[in-house]
Amino acid sequence: MLDHISLMVHDYQRSKMFYQLALAPLGYELVSEMAGWAGFGWGGKPQLLIKGGSSTTPAVHIAFSAEDRETVQAFHDAAMEAGGKDNGAPGLRPEYHEHYYAAYVLDPDGNNIEVVCHIPADAF
Repeated sequence: MLDHISLMVHDYQRSKMFYQLALAPLGYELVSEMAGWAGFGWGGKPQLLIKGGSSTTPAVHIAFSAEDRETVQAFHDAAMEAGGKDNGAPGLRPEYHEHYYAAYVLDPDGNNIEVVCHIPADAF
């Protein structure tokens, strides 16, 4: 349904590095930079764009899909190493549904970045 999401960030270089590292486990990479924008995605198509200048207020919540629970863990590890702040360690969130496995990290501007896997553990 969505084609892409754009965020304003306070510190362009810091946020660019954060997203390069945090989204790498999902297969996202920096695919474009133009006129002060950085685009992250795959296959040459940006799906998340950031632009420096000012923070998004209020902060937003973005959830990315993962194909397995190991990718959720790898995202959380990478995002924490990239300077993110833990906002919910990898684990089940049965209040959403019985197989909702997610991790949450705050980016440098306080945006809540989630990676979620909806596939049952025994499906692997």
